[in-house]
Amino acid sequence: MNLLLDTHVYLWFVVQSPRLPKGIYHQIETTPIVYVSAASLWEMVIKIQVKKLVADPDELAAKITASGFQELPVSVPHTLALERLPLHHRDPFDRILLAQAHAEHLRLLTADSGLKPYGPVCQVIAEINEPFNSS
Repeated sequence: MNLLLDTHVYLWFVVQSPRLPKGIYHQIETTPIVYVSAASLWEMVIKIQVKKLVADPDELAAKITASGFQELPVSVPHTLALERLPLHHRDPFDRILLAQAHAEHLRLLTADSGLKPYGPVCQVIAEINEPFNSS
């Protein structure tokens, strides 16, 4: 199954963070198609603006393609899929990623254990406290 990377997983991958287990690097590198949502870049830009992330948004955008990933735009069907998601988790960025994963038949690769109630559409790799700490 193809993957959609949660925002923090994408960040960890591009900075080669030790927070991402070697087996997950291998999974990402060997999955035929790996997507990064436009919503993730939107989230990162907001985090940059409020000083919760130090990064260059243009570099983050360029690294999507440079890493061999595909950009996944947010579409009307993705937005409508939100209605079918239970409110286990209220973060709007996580919810749109979940909706995209459902609509596109992808597995969302995340370290956010709060997404476990959504079942097999999510692959939870670890519990985290601060998803934007890329060290």
